Amino acid sequence: MAGGGDSLRALLRAANALLQQRRYHAALAVIKGFRNGAVYGAKIRAPHALVMTFLFKSGSFREKLKSIAQATYAHSRNLAYFVFTYKGLLAAQSRLQGKKIPFHSFLAACIGGWLVFGDNNPINSQIIMYLLSRILFGLSRLAVDKGYIPQPRQDPFPLLAALVWGTVLWLFEYHRDTLQPSLQSSMTYLYEDSEVWHDVSDFLIYNKRTDSK
Repeated sequence: MAGGGDSLRALLRAANALLQQRRYHAALAVIKGFRNGAVYGAKIRAPHALVMTFLFKSGSFREKLKSIAQATYAHSRNLAYFVFTYKGLLAAQSRLQGKKIPFHSFLAACIGGWLVFGDNNPINSQIIMYLLSRILFGLSRLAVDKGYIPQPRQDPFPLLAALVWGTVLWLFEYHRDTLQPSLQSSMTYLYEDSEVWHDVSDFLIYNKRTDSK
């Protein structure tokens, strides 16, 4: 037993010594990026899938758990693959050119996005739409900071909120198929299911009656 413990401690010392080697930093950063992508993807997707599945999806408890596990795995895997690809390509470009330049990040992320998130499925679609909204905000702020557009005299957020909600409800009412299925489900629950009830049970307690009264 003591020999096994000594071997483990020696292995840990060797691993820690390796992790301190600067010449291996880029490769080790790629590996840790893969790890962090997998963990972060699971942390983000698991609670979201749990809530959305039990709120809006039908099926047995076992089927719902399977759906949650599949969604969590897909998100975790894709984010891990993307971080691994991005950091690997970033390190390769820096090594080839001898320095890091801004275009390296753009090119590495474009390639990673194409390879990992290019499949049009619900998980990838949600991630891309999440990023798109933040990109638009970021580019708007950058344009102001760089002087490409003038600083607004008043906060434009109220106008943006009005236009976003006006547009999404118009699409929901008249062009519903253009919206993502999860958004359709959420809006159906809020704006259509609230129009139907039979008694106090499905007015205050439940959304829909499950009996045949």
